[in-house]
Amino acid sequence: MKNILVVGAGAMGVQIAVLCALRGLHVTLAELDDDTRETARPRAAAIIGKHVDKGRATRPEASAALERLEFIARLDEVTDIDLAIEAVTEDREVKRRVLAELEPALPADALLASNSSSFVPSSLATDLDDRSRFLNIHFFNPVLSMRCVEIIAAPETSPGAVHRATRFVESLDKLPVIVKKEIPGFVANRILNAVRDEAIRLLEGGYADVESIDLACRHALGYPMGPFELMDLTGIDIGYLTKKARFEETGDPADAPSRTVTALVEQGTLGRKTGQGFYHYDTDSRRGAPAL
Repeated sequence: MKNILVVGAGAMGVQIAVLCALRGLHVTLAELDDDTRETARPRAAAIIGKHVDKGRATRPEASAALERLEFIARLDEVTDIDLAIEAVTEDREVKRRVLAELEPALPADALLASNSSSFVPSSLATDLDDRSRFLNIHFFNPVLSMRCVEIIAAPETSPGAVHRATRFVESLDKLPVIVKKEIPGFVANRILNAVRDEAIRLLEGGYADVESIDLACRHALGYPMGPFELMDLTGIDIGYLTKKARFEETGDPADAPSRTVTALVEQGTLGRKTGQGFYHYDTDSRRGAPAL
């Protein structure tokens, strides 16, 4: 695969685009919103700059990667794409609509994927004509650092599509994890969500505060980040939308967003991207004092 399309220039979309560009691929990043699209290139440059500062790329490699990034506003501007990855907001109806609009713009042999962290591919492919080439390729945040990538096929996904997706992930120097059967949340996030749910229960029950729970997870369990730090990093609203969608499917109160997370989302305190979530953040996004 040489030409990659990423749809959605949010945090994940830009990171996926940067990763592919650093691996020598030509990447087109499509974003309808003017403000988000205009900030995409400087955000991509900042990510690549940090990569250089850490000694993981040279400045010539960084410049070449930026030159391989193209930014467009309309899907009808797409040409010669080998793989398209949808990376819009974690809202099933929005994803369905984007995928249905994207499919006619792609060559017949192009692979089509979603980066959804929770929705199984069959639930997103309802309006697609060719479901045999569609699957989930789920990258983790931060994309450049996290080596694991989950690949989830729907019952209608062809073995060839899974094979091509696996080879693509390996070409990025990532470790593909094949999920053999569809299940919401896949593997890593189902385990992670169980940890998050218990952390919230401990907090809301008054058993321990945010910082103590994170300390226990980091230093007793060996996690690189505590559950509250991680929710702030990935965006509290992302977890909220995932839990809300799960609850709508099952009707099980245990699947509903917690009152703490719901309150934070309603207040617009969504983690690092808003400067406050479970923790306060300064301009360098370093964790400060707990906010709760």
